[in-house]
Amino acid sequence: MQFELMASMMCANYGNLEREVKALEAGGIDSFHIDIMDGRYVPNFAMSLNDLRYIASAARRPIDVHLMIEHPNNRIDIFLKNLRQGDTIYIHPEAEYHPSTTLQSIINAGMIPGIAINPGTSVETVMEMLRIVKKVLVMSVNPGNAGQMYLPYVGKKITKLLSLKEDMDFEIYWDGACSADKILEFAPKGVRGFVLGTTLLFGRDVSYEETLHNIRELRF
Repeated sequence: MQFELMASMMCANYGNLEREVKALEAGGIDSFHIDIMDGRYVPNFAMSLNDLRYIASAARRPIDVHLMIEHPNNRIDIFLKNLRQGDTIYIHPEAEYHPSTTLQSIINAGMIPGIAINPGTSVETVMEMLRIVKKVLVMSVNPGNAGQMYLPYVGKKITKLLSLKEDMDFEIYWDGACSADKILEFAPKGVRGFVLGTTLLFGRDVSYEETLHNIRELRF
């Protein structure tokens, strides 16, 4: 079974970021997930524009930028110019007056447009945007901090999105508290990719290569 694995780089070891990027790529990571937080849309500050620039320059694999910031359209150009065509940018619809305008800017730059859906955001409120985006990042925890507990009612939202994805032509990705049992349950149902943080990937006593191999060899 094919599914994508993305490294949540806010959980990486910043004592040697170059080594982290190279080890993750050598281990078989599919893309690098970069969380940008402004301390306003979410009550935390996370990765910086300089972090994004460095990882984008050092990595050969694609970059996924998750913008947890207010009014991303005001700043979208500074992110677009530091990425390559084919990279992904997710925005939160609630953070923008006209999210479709921001998504169109992402499309015009040759990037992949995505939206991130908070646990408290219903599918119905983003229905029209599902016709624009190519990726939907489902938050299984409230955004802003790593190491949170999974919110079980999110599973029903994923079921609803799975019923829509073929008709509306988007893929579903999981972000937050991603454990092996969640991959075992939701990958066979059609979730395309999983953002890996402290639950499965970082802060372990084994190499990234061994960890990623073990995840891909899960018994379905």
